[in-house]
Amino acid sequence: MVEILARELGQKPQYIQNVIDLLDEGNTIPFIARYRKELHGAMDDTTLRTLFDRLQYLRNLAARREEIRKSIAAQDKLTDALSAAIDNAKTLAELEDLYRPYKPKRRTRATIAKEKGLEPLAARLFSQASDLPDPQELAKAYICPEKGVETAEDALGGASDIIAEWISDDAAVRKALRALMQAQASLSSQVAKGKEEEGAVYRMYFDFSRPLSKTAGHQILAINRAEREGILKVSVTLEREQALIVVRRGILMPGGGAKDFLWAAIADSYDRLLAPSMEREIRSALTDAAHEGAIHNFALNLRPLLMQPPVSGHVTMGLDPGYSHGCKVAVVDATGKVLATAVVYPTFSKAKREEAIATLAQMIGKYGVEHIAIGNGTASRETEAAVCELLGRVQGVSYMIVSEAGASVYSASPIAAEEFPQFDVNLRSAVSIARRLQDPLAELVKIDPKAIGVGQYQHDLPEKRLDETLIGVVEDCVNAVGVDLNTASASLLRRVSGLSAATAKNIVHYREENGAFTSRAQVKKVPKLGPKAYEQAAGFLRVPGGKQILDNTGVHPESYAAAQTLLELCAYTLQDVSANALRDLPKKLEQYGAEKAASACAVGIPTLRDIVKELCKPGRDPRADLPAPILRTDVLELKDLKPGMVLTGTVRNVIDFGVFVDIGVHQDGLVHISRVCNRFIKHPSEVVRVGDVVKVAVLEVDEKRKRISLTMRDLPSC
Repeated sequence: MVEILARELGQKPQYIQNVIDLLDEGNTIPFIARYRKELHGAMDDTTLRTLFDRLQYLRNLAARREEIRKSIAAQDKLTDALSAAIDNAKTLAELEDLYRPYKPKRRTRATIAKEKGLEPLAARLFSQASDLPDPQELAKAYICPEKGVETAEDALGGASDIIAEWISDDAAVRKALRALMQAQASLSSQVAKGKEEEGAVYRMYFDFSRPLSKTAGHQILAINRAEREGILKVSVTLEREQALIVVRRGILMPGGGAKDFLWAAIADSYDRLLAPSMEREIRSALTDAAHEGAIHNFALNLRPLLMQPPVSGHVTMGLDPGYSHGCKVAVVDATGKVLATAVVYPTFSKAKREEAIATLAQMIGKYGVEHIAIGNGTASRETEAAVCELLGRVQGVSYMIVSEAGASVYSASPIAAEEFPQFDVNLRSAVSIARRLQDPLAELVKIDPKAIGVGQYQHDLPEKRLDETLIGVVEDCVNAVGVDLNTASASLLRRVSGLSAATAKNIVHYREENGAFTSRAQVKKVPKLGPKAYEQAAGFLRVPGGKQILDNTGVHPESYAAAQTLLELCAYTLQDVSANALRDLPKKLEQYGAEKAASACAVGIPTLRDIVKELCKPGRDPRADLPAPILRTDVLELKDLKPGMVLTGTVRNVIDFGVFVDIGVHQDGLVHISRVCNRFIKHPSEVVRVGDVVKVAVLEVDEKRKRISLTMRDLPSC
């Protein structure tokens, strides 16, 4: 396993073994990635998660290998050659091919023929001996009316059924046929009769055919969904004669007897057993690959969404737009504490609109609102227009359209009910929208990642696998940023390395009972938070203004002595850290010598360099280095867009076939993958990610269908 993983990941075997040992000891991936770099060569968290996933697969493969070996051995059919083949199988599919002839089967035509005593005849014919008599003559010896074998033709028919099953179970034949199908087969779909109107959304697949190797994951998922809905009939097509040639090559012997009989048995095996079985297998493999691709894409989009720079330190107004129930309003202070709530009705009438604007203006003046966050759901366009009119009457206020995906899920959740028991469900959504602008990560961790809406076909994906992947992304983001022990919610704390939902709640409860934490070490007093959990979590917890200055950095407590030694070597003190006066520390370290300093501090060079970064910028937020989100003071309408207009927008979603960009109108525009950049790319994620601020040009506007076609090609941003 170590050799395989080292080869696949391009890492040293010793690093792979160290990571496996660390994982088996109960260490989390964020902790390993950040605080055990010397042991794994500074792999990042994404690489470590890939290693973990592959390790699980290889361990499952090894476990299945032993199960199969024991099952065949119990039948007294395990030979040295078969055992070696089992050892050499690289995938579960290859293993199952080897096990197929020995697997308990349901009653088939072949088993019925065996019950009639026809297996010796089948074996004789399948031997293909050069001196084999005519099959008709051989079959006469097996006529047995008592067993239902009335004629030689009955005997040959039964023998053919047995041979057909043997061929279908042949691992080498299946492997060769699998390779042929992957290289030359096509996925085809046709619309079911009478379903043309009902399935209009799948029109592009009504008469579809594409080689398997060129069929994109989103196409496979769309076709699968349409098939489940009864819109499409789907098949894997392959030139039959080519397939038969591959099977014959694996079965027939040069100069062998019973050639005509075996040709017919091969054709029967392919048509009745192999082709349907291989089609199911190929489609299952295609779907699995499409699922993995979609999950990977979801994770790829989720990471930058969670890591969007916060617009923190400002009083913010959140607006949850609506028609019949009005627009819900919440004002939160710079820390996210709710100051006021209201409901206004800007879409009811001119008078109600004027009343809504006046109410919002009064709240802005009273609480000193600086930014407004508007949810992008129903009535967002009308609410945005009202806000732009409002901004003409107040000074120093800007707004931003915020994705409200998952806001309704959060507002109706037990977490929201516990946080805001006094508020209506709709008002909770307004609070969440305001906080999403202030700190996207802290707010979005309260929501099931699947509900955040940056994937494709997420409802069709295997839920457990999707959850595992997305929760891993959330954990990596939370730990990359760090968590303030004295302000973090239980929802945020539970994503910290080493902490569970129970220990996160205990931390919050301890804080409420005993006041703010003054040091990281104080966390050890929290019930049910043991030494291992503290080791895993401590480096990701922050205590601003605490007794120990290093408690507000990413320096792990186990490295405090090293940090102090480093400061002494370079003639600094801990007080200089809080004063942020360490601009020359990297230069002094270079002059002193990194290896010499690492030795003096009893740490490795990677850890030493991380300590230097943290000392130079104590309490730094890595999100601050990213482009700030676009805050607007005016509004565009769909009718204002003209081909050729160049606009600045924010990437909202990146999928297989393109990029959705918010350009300040209610409808996001689509940049097709062919127009993302001037060079060839396999996926848009090679160029952009969610949250990126990009320049786009308008290509086409379809007001009736509310579709905007954009391009990023031949622009300065490309």
